[in-house]
Amino acid sequence: MSDLRVAIFTGNYNHIQDGVSLTLNRLVAFLEEKGVPVIVFGPTVDEPAIDHEGEFVSVPSVPVPGRAEYRITVGFPEKAQNRLREFNPTLIHLATPDVLGFRAMRWAQANNIQIVGSYHTHFTSYLKYYNLDMLKMLGWKYLEWFYSQCKHVYVPSPSMANELNEEGIEEGVRIWARGVDTDQFNPEYRDMEWRRSVGFKDSDKVVTFVSRLVWEKNLQTYVDTIKRVQQNHSNVRAMIVGDGPAKKELEHMLPEAHFTGFITGDELSRAYASSDVFLFPSETETFGNVTLEAMSSGLPCVVADATGSRSLVESGVNGFLAPPRDTRTFAERVSNITEDGELADTMSKAARQKAMAYSWENVNGKLLENYREVLEEPRPALKF
Repeated sequence: MSDLRVAIFTGNYNHIQDGVSLTLNRLVAFLEEKGVPVIVFGPTVDEPAIDHEGEFVSVPSVPVPGRAEYRITVGFPEKAQNRLREFNPTLIHLATPDVLGFRAMRWAQANNIQIVGSYHTHFTSYLKYYNLDMLKMLGWKYLEWFYSQCKHVYVPSPSMANELNEEGIEEGVRIWARGVDTDQFNPEYRDMEWRRSVGFKDSDKVVTFVSRLVWEKNLQTYVDTIKRVQQNHSNVRAMIVGDGPAKKELEHMLPEAHFTGFITGDELSRAYASSDVFLFPSETETFGNVTLEAMSSGLPCVVADATGSRSLVESGVNGFLAPPRDTRTFAERVSNITEDGELADTMSKAARQKAMAYSWENVNGKLLENYREVLEEPRPALKF
């Protein structure tokens, strides 16, 4: 068997903290712990949000228009290519289908090195938020071509795999689920004193949203659902965890909500566990890391019946699914849980139990098996 030496190319590793960057950093730490050499290439900023794992080589990038916190790679300079040659990878992992990913793909093909890819961000689902639906077909055509160059394509959920299959991406699709630290995200972090300190009464039912505050997460549905539920339930309160460009508007729309801002560690664990319902209407997820964290914290989850979320939430068991943007149904489901203590308790236990199956060691261990399997397979033919 060839020695495994992994080079990862990504559009997000340390400059902003989100599900992609955290997942890849955890993977790099896991690989190094297992003695697998790994190097990462991607964009960065002067003051990165993450103290990254492993060796990281920065490449040129520019801010995304209108969303400066994100970066778009613009090349793969000779200096970075020289470091890649020195590293001498036996496997190239393309985590983003951007300019860097394309250039790395061509480099791997020119050097007869096996390629795998992973699908982290549901790019085409974001287009409608920018009135760019007409580009959806072109987007899928490019993604179909890009991932056809990869021996394996790792996706985080069966529902995401099904969607890729429907769009023509069928060969080599494998599940690389997301894990959760069930000790860190634990019902034992529930803290009534903290709830009181931020203005919640013991009888209040706290309905929480956790994510980066951008409209693509369907924040409007969260706002409208909270307002609809509160018409008949004065004890329902909103808590919004996270930061982002939509925060000021949200504060205006929900002036009585508690906004924690961006928090991590025990603060985040306490916020989850001190809630009563997790409401996450986003339909742009490939998996839903925050939903899994909420489940691990013992929260019944009301989420959009969409790719990613439907792989985690069993409607009527550990929460409810609702049609995307259907505020009436979202409100009904939240009300079902807040009105029925026995149902809430049963769903809480079921949510925690399902989350316990998502161990990071198992999740990344399976990916490592897939990596090693790829090294034994013939290199795929170049496709145009």
